[in-house]
Amino acid sequence: MAPKTKLLDNLWDDSAAAGLDEPGLLLYRSNLLGADKRITNYGGGNTSAKVMETDPLTGEKVEVLWVKGSGGDVGTMKRDGFATLYLDKLTALKSLYRGIEDEDRMVGLLPHATFNLNPRAASIDTPLHGFLPYRHVDHMHPDAIIAIAASKDSRVLTREIFGDEIGWLPWRRPGFQLGLDLEAFARANPRAKGVVLESHGLFTWADTAKDVYELTLSVINKAIAWFAERTADRPAFGGAVTTSLPPAERRAIAARLMPEIRGRIGKGERKLGHFDDQEAVLDFVNSAALKPLAALGTSCPDHFLRTKIRPLVLDFDPRAPDIDAVVAKLDAALEAYRADYTRYYEACKRPDSPKVRDPNPVVFLVPGVGMLSFARDKATARIAGEFYVNAINVMRGASAVSEYRGLPEQEAFDIEYWLLEEAKLQRMPKPRSLAGRVAFITGGAGGIGRATAERLAGEGASIVLADIDAAGLNATVEEFAGRFSRDAVRGVTLDVTREEEVIAAFRSACIEFGGVDILVSNAGIASSAPVEETDLAMWNRNIDILATGYFLVSREAFRLFRRQGLGGTVVFVSSKNGLASSPNAAAYCTAKAAEIHLARCLALEGAEAGIRVNTVNPDAVLRGSKIWSGEWREQRAASSNLAVDELEEHYRKRSLLKLNVFPEDIAEAIYFLASDASAKSTGNIINVDAGNATSFTR
Repeated sequence: MAPKTKLLDNLWDDSAAAGLDEPGLLLYRSNLLGADKRITNYGGGNTSAKVMETDPLTGEKVEVLWVKGSGGDVGTMKRDGFATLYLDKLTALKSLYRGIEDEDRMVGLLPHATFNLNPRAASIDTPLHGFLPYRHVDHMHPDAIIAIAASKDSRVLTREIFGDEIGWLPWRRPGFQLGLDLEAFARANPRAKGVVLESHGLFTWADTAKDVYELTLSVINKAIAWFAERTADRPAFGGAVTTSLPPAERRAIAARLMPEIRGRIGKGERKLGHFDDQEAVLDFVNSAALKPLAALGTSCPDHFLRTKIRPLVLDFDPRAPDIDAVVAKLDAALEAYRADYTRYYEACKRPDSPKVRDPNPVVFLVPGVGMLSFARDKATARIAGEFYVNAINVMRGASAVSEYRGLPEQEAFDIEYWLLEEAKLQRMPKPRSLAGRVAFITGGAGGIGRATAERLAGEGASIVLADIDAAGLNATVEEFAGRFSRDAVRGVTLDVTREEEVIAAFRSACIEFGGVDILVSNAGIASSAPVEETDLAMWNRNIDILATGYFLVSREAFRLFRRQGLGGTVVFVSSKNGLASSPNAAAYCTAKAAEIHLARCLALEGAEAGIRVNTVNPDAVLRGSKIWSGEWREQRAASSNLAVDELEEHYRKRSLLKLNVFPEDIAEAIYFLASDASAKSTGNIINVDAGNATSFTR
């Protein structure tokens, strides 16, 4: 149970439901149920409806099971997320079933019952819905119900709370046999409206979409209210043994720890992190029961598939915080966790089990600080954390009214290493070239910055956009969140000339993603004036942004890269003017030349740590550029005795290739230097200027 005991709201809107067909009503109720994590976790649970449809082969009416397809999420799915099966063909599979050892073969037969060539794969839970003699069925994973289901006295508590209205079935792995068990229970108990599955979740059923939705809420609310009454005066998890650090200190510790962990668990496959210090998490990590409960592992199959069977509790005392001591013990703590995971694998493996997977923890618990979770992408790391919050809520409720029980290791293993799960993993698409990597891009709201972010995000990178223009930055972040997902992009307002802001920006990146792998230093400014008209403020501004700013972000990136121990990539966006002088631009050209030489120096310093530093030199990138949108365009036009609208064509004709240069062209060069395609390149310069003899590097 969560700290808050607010009951679930009935969100059904008759006006919104009016006019929807049966599949539409199924989708409507599914989205309502999945919108609240207290009802079911991301990707967990499923819903179904039995609908009369016209058979496309015979034109006759047939009964069709609509059920959430494999891998979907009820809260966000669309109509095409449902598998559809001829109910009579699904039911006919019973005659082919030969017992528990036949479970996997039965899943392979489900496609033969597909209705209307629907490509959505049916999940292993399909028989659980299809065999129940009711039109509408919900299967949810509510924290309040699983707290009952995962307790020692699960069956007794179910009857105490619900009487004969909701039944109880012992633990069984989801599949064909559990579908038969549910059917047998429903037929033997015609007055029952649902059933609690031990260590798993809740099934409810009714004859209309609205009725089953309201029944599901009613059952969960009854459990929430019962727990609230029974636990009102009891401290959670046996009471607190320590207190939380202030929020700023918690975030600072997370920023320090996450790159250290990421470096140690991400050498084989890069990992991204998520930090959570919500009230439920802090209650757990500060409690007397933290270590014994964490060691028991999670109960619901959906939980440990995301979180591994148990987390790693770090040895940290917030009363005498010594984060360096925690870092010093990380290697030993991780080695002990890996050894225990290997023991679990060896003790439970079957003759045909897949090879052992990554033995590193997914969830890290830190007393006084919160929870860190890591996975191959940000969304998966965040969702793993959400699942463990569900597990915390379950442990809170179960341990308050009974004794919490995790799923036995063999049962957990048989689901984690189920051959059908392995087949699903093997079918997953190959990771994109920058998957698991984090790119920090300064000048991220400008033309080159945006194009670079788009190119790197398209290859799977998570993006931190940094820019001094808060309005432009926010607009860019929102746009990218819509195109690539909110998990893939973060923004931070940054003046690269301010040391404290640079340090804070990288700390923020560590909290949001766990670290940084790629720095694209692109913040820009431009000025034009004869040297005798260049005042000190103009000179200093160019040097501050283009030289000092590049130094500050590079220094912070180097510090972080070395802590992670995973190497790193730095790409400077300099300019043709860093190699070839231009009249009336001494401050700009000098600062750009400083960038190029700084990159060479950093390439020398970073090589032994696997840190590569390279430079891209654009020229005349007018489209989308902030520096070309103001006086600089007018000044450069004046220096060549041209009208402003003639400038772009002038630069095209001036180039050897007679081509314009666009932000996307610069982004392509940056991607090459940021990717493993250039793994053996450092200290190099790529000119992207359509050819300019004066800027040839040799």
